[in-house]
Amino acid sequence: MNEENIDGTNGCSKVRTGTQNEAALLALMEKTGYNMVQENGQRKFGGPPPGWEGPPPPRGCEVFVGKIPRDMYEDELVPVFERAGKIYEFRLMMEFSGENRGYAFVMYTTKEEAQLAIRILNNYEIRPGKFIGVCVSLDNCRLFIGAIPKEKKKEEILDEMKKVTEGVVDVIVYPSATDKTKNRGFAFVEYESHRAAAMARRKLIPGTFQLWGHTIQVDWADPEKEVDEETMQRVKVLYVRNLMISTTEETIKAEFNKFKPGAVERVKKLRDYAFVHFFNREDAVAAMSVMNGKCIDGASIEVTLAKPVNKENTWRQHLNGQISPNSENLIVFANKEESHPKTLGKPPTLPARLNGQHSPSPPEIERCTYPFFPGTKLTPISMYSLKSNHFNSAVMHLDYYCNKNNWAPPEYYLYSTTSQDGKVLLVYKIVIPAIANGSQSYFMPDKLCTTLEDAKELAAQFTLLHLGPY
Repeated sequence: MNEENIDGTNGCSKVRTGTQNEAALLALMEKTGYNMVQENGQRKFGGPPPGWEGPPPPRGCEVFVGKIPRDMYEDELVPVFERAGKIYEFRLMMEFSGENRGYAFVMYTTKEEAQLAIRILNNYEIRPGKFIGVCVSLDNCRLFIGAIPKEKKKEEILDEMKKVTEGVVDVIVYPSATDKTKNRGFAFVEYESHRAAAMARRKLIPGTFQLWGHTIQVDWADPEKEVDEETMQRVKVLYVRNLMISTTEETIKAEFNKFKPGAVERVKKLRDYAFVHFFNREDAVAAMSVMNGKCIDGASIEVTLAKPVNKENTWRQHLNGQISPNSENLIVFANKEESHPKTLGKPPTLPARLNGQHSPSPPEIERCTYPFFPGTKLTPISMYSLKSNHFNSAVMHLDYYCNKNNWAPPEYYLYSTTSQDGKVLLVYKIVIPAIANGSQSYFMPDKLCTTLEDAKELAAQFTLLHLGPY
């Protein structure tokens, strides 16, 4: 391995001297037998490891690592990640300066090792006061295409996308909630590989590309949340989509009770989708196979098991590095039918507790109450004397973050728009006065909310994600 490969375009002397860096990495290679090479802004360790025979590990064996200190390299990182299992390949993203870019991808030889890495290394204190985030890494093969003429059918959209991009496998189009003969103005295009999707996005993203005379909007589709099999085995709630707006909860309950009277506990309908709760999981699974594709009030419905989402920890997981490495500036969709258009046909979220079961992600601080006995001594303190994991709200975290950096408090500016169905949608813009004259003068999330509290929390989450490690 030559000096160029080791030093990261000969720039590592700004962090460690080239000789120190080279010696440390050569020692790691000699000890492990792995090769290392730098190419296209990343340094690859292994892939495959010594003595490996056969194809690479399957999908689901790779984890994404975020919030890595910029002056930390493979000689420190690899031994940490080897604790979870055998590494097939470690890819550290590199800057031209020789520093790393703050994130890496670690592929293990099995899915079990990858899951173990997430369990034991997510939020791991890699250096004093520096915590890394580890989550599953998925190659996104799906693009979101917005501003599609609503009269276009799936076949027309599929043919057109095949003409203008390569590697198209399928197109997913959903009917309008109010008119089932029309689409919702967007589609999801599935490609044969992440590379094919990335090349298509690069071609379409400038914003000048047109389909049928319309300028389209293009971005990565939001990746679907992974839920472990053990948790899914406990789910007894069905997610039903493509319902008519006029269909009532009573009608849905009656239809799903037909195959076994009394099996449905309750139904919660939101616009054109619903959650059907069953008393027993076995009945839910049976009803899914019976009801999927059935017609209710003239609409052909789609039925799947609902995926539990721990709303309480979702933003905290993002802060721990669980963001798509491909995510860039996202498109704000105002006045659209769908409040979450980039999410593939999924409801916004499920409750944090589903079927009496918690999400497998544990909270960092136990949230409960204790009795307050008379005579208990209380000591006045400042919130800033606490640790950051005492705050469950992103708004509080952001205030804490600014105080820790000796900045003035964040400034919130509220904006609104109206959806096509008449709902008032809200979004906050956040200005951090201390950095307002820098490269980014303000922060605004890519989604609109129906409540003030949600809008403020989402804006704070978004800002924290972009401010980086703290």
